Amino acid sequence: MKRLVFIIMILGSMRAQAQNKTENVILITLDGYRWQELFNGAEQRLISKDFVSDSAALAKEFWLDTPEKRREKLMPFMWGVIAKQGQIYGNRDHNNFVNVTNKMWFSYPGYSELLCGFPDDARIKSNDKFANPNTNVLEFLQKQPAFAGKVAAFSSWDVFPDIINTERSKVPVNAGIVEAKGNANDRERWLNEIMHQVPNPLGDVRLDAFTFNYGFEYLKKNKPRILYLAFDETDDFAHGGKYDLYLKAAHYTDQFFKILWDWCQSDPPYKGKTTIIITCDHGRGSVKKDDWRSHGIKMPNADQIWIAAIGPDTPPTGEVRNAVQLYQNQVATTIATLVGLDYQNTPAPGPVITTILGGK
Repeated sequence: MKRLVFIIMILGSMRAQAQNKTENVILITLDGYRWQELFNGAEQRLISKDFVSDSAALAKEFWLDTPEKRREKLMPFMWGVIAKQGQIYGNRDHNNFVNVTNKMWFSYPGYSELLCGFPDDARIKSNDKFANPNTNVLEFLQKQPAFAGKVAAFSSWDVFPDIINTERSKVPVNAGIVEAKGNANDRERWLNEIMHQVPNPLGDVRLDAFTFNYGFEYLKKNKPRILYLAFDETDDFAHGGKYDLYLKAAHYTDQFFKILWDWCQSDPPYKGKTTIIITCDHGRGSVKKDDWRSHGIKMPNADQIWIAAIGPDTPPTGEVRNAVQLYQNQVATTIATLVGLDYQNTPAPGPVITTILGGK
């Protein structure tokens, strides 16, 4: 009987793999980036002397007369490509909802829920550095023969080695002010040098341009099947009350998406075989004018997030406007299902987002 059950499980996995074209997944997060800017672009009341060094210049760069024009100006790849070839969820103005399920509404609990597939409010309740006791989908994939040594993460925030628990998971994580090591190529050695020469207002948080370029070089050189890129500047500049820098961080991160997608369409192991999922760890406040700077359980609406996806198995439905409720805890299962695997954990992770897989 055990042998029969094992054979059925293997055959089920093979069928799932055969159904999907996706062989690689790139997961990207923008820390604390609000759905309000994603779907509506720059917010007029925040383009003020309270939060911006030059209101006229910022308005000229990002303000237009409709939400549709503003959001495309702010994130041209998201709205010029993903909105046409992929899917975007979370526009609450059209009754489309995405929420976290943890009760903390800040970073470590959000990333843990995202990667593990469930919240752990009893143990994950601070941003302190401590090894996550919960296993995650990256660790699960790393243990599969077809993915062993083909999973990696790059983060601007130096807490990610603990969130992913590198010691236990064996997933390599390059995070914070950390250089490329091992057999570094010329570009990585150049990044190692200038990272210490460029002024960094974020302290121990690495500038996102370095995180992206380190991750992109790793992608080109090592050809991982699962790559996670975690950007942080949107959250840092929001906490600092710098709305102009918050918007600009979102704008040039959107260009990182374009570079990744265009490269994937030109490289044979990735062309037509790669899905990119983009989301965030938590939302921010939106009621009072100053609320956008903050999040956490005491800040109304900070549990509101969004999800975008583009890839060979994802129908091009664009901005989803029908009434849907999705949750952060569904992303981990969706990643595994895309590559034909059945992700199991304890507690049980959230269910797959079936629409990202064309209803499969």
